[in-house]
Amino acid sequence: MIKLICFVKRKPGLSREEFHQHWSKVHGPLVAGSESGSYVLRYERNARPLGDYDRTGMPDGPDGCTIQWFASIEDFWASTSAADYAEIDADVATFIDTDALQWILTEEPDVVIDRLGDGPVRRT
Repeated sequence: MIKLICFVKRKPGLSREEFHQHWSKVHGPLVAGSESGSYVLRYERNARPLGDYDRTGMPDGPDGCTIQWFASIEDFWASTSAADYAEIDADVATFIDTDALQWILTEEPDVVIDRLGDGPVRRT
């Protein structure tokens, strides 16, 4: 299992509400219905709560985090080579500050606390 974890920031000129609306109502469904998205096992949209923007020291921080699960690193790269990936990438550029985009691929986590008990975990 591989996870793509991206911290996203809205494009300058977009309000917080516009950003979250586009991410939820346009981009998410675009990915879900795409060939590129067919490689994704799970897509999590972790939106920053509007009340968190008032927190001292973080007003211009990320607007959210997306976590996408893939069966393998090969499936991740295949998703970026799908015929419709250019359409998804073009949509990203309409609402995300791509210069501020930060992402990382991770393996399955080492779980330190699991009070949810909702799935298989790898413990070290």
